Amino acid sequence: MKNVSTQQKQLRLITIPVSHYCEKVRWALTKLKLPYVEEAHTPLFHRFATGSVGGKSTPVLVTETGVFTDSTDILQYLNKLVPDNAKLYPIDSELRLKVEELEDLFDRQLGPAIRTWAYFYTINDSKFIKSKWTQGVPFVEEALFPVVFPLMRQVVRQAYNVNAESAAEAYEQIQSIFEKVNQLLADGRTYLVGDSLSAADITFAALAAPVISPPEHPIKSSFLQNSPSEMTSKINTFRETPAGAYVLRLYHDRNN
Repeated sequence: MKNVSTQQKQLRLITIPVSHYCEKVRWALTKLKLPYVEEAHTPLFHRFATGSVGGKSTPVLVTETGVFTDSTDILQYLNKLVPDNAKLYPIDSELRLKVEELEDLFDRQLGPAIRTWAYFYTINDSKFIKSKWTQGVPFVEEALFPVVFPLMRQVVRQAYNVNAESAAEAYEQIQSIFEKVNQLLADGRTYLVGDSLSAADITFAALAAPVISPPEHPIKSSFLQNSPSEMTSKINTFRETPAGAYVLRLYHDRNN
């Protein structure tokens, strides 16, 4: 069995930087203090990188022992590399089950809903989308953004069913999951499960970030200043909920 330090040197994270699922993995790697190199790409160009290692979408983690193409699979792999006192999934089986159930809920329902809702407001704004899609990517990808954007705008609309009706449904879904998190936090707990930060906390905070716009988010932009007024109003409303305040706190604590 190879030691952890040898494996750590091999970690390569392929991302679309703005992706909230990529942010989930980025946060876990940072939290666990695992050295990695992020390889950022714009949508469409990312397929050349992920396809070369057997993946499709992002995030993709390339390790010495294999390639992981799902954010939850990645976190579970990373969990095996760290000592018991640093685990993202509790050792206690009952607590671990609760973490996994919440992570699955956020992955399957919150993440897609937020993506659809956010793109409904922003996908037609090429300047805004460029600022979000091209941070840290190779120069040629940024230079070709005006060429690929019209195609990718249509791909996004079709792939995520972006329209007024789906955005309204997504907004209701987001509200429902935020209310569930509000209830979990109602007893004054610091984290969603147990007494330490877990995969459930990281997943919720990372996936919820687009509707909270934490100032400490690694993908920088003047989001609230540039977003449509209706979207800004709803973001501010989400921020004022217990779940929104919790996301802001986690982002603040992450960088301090």
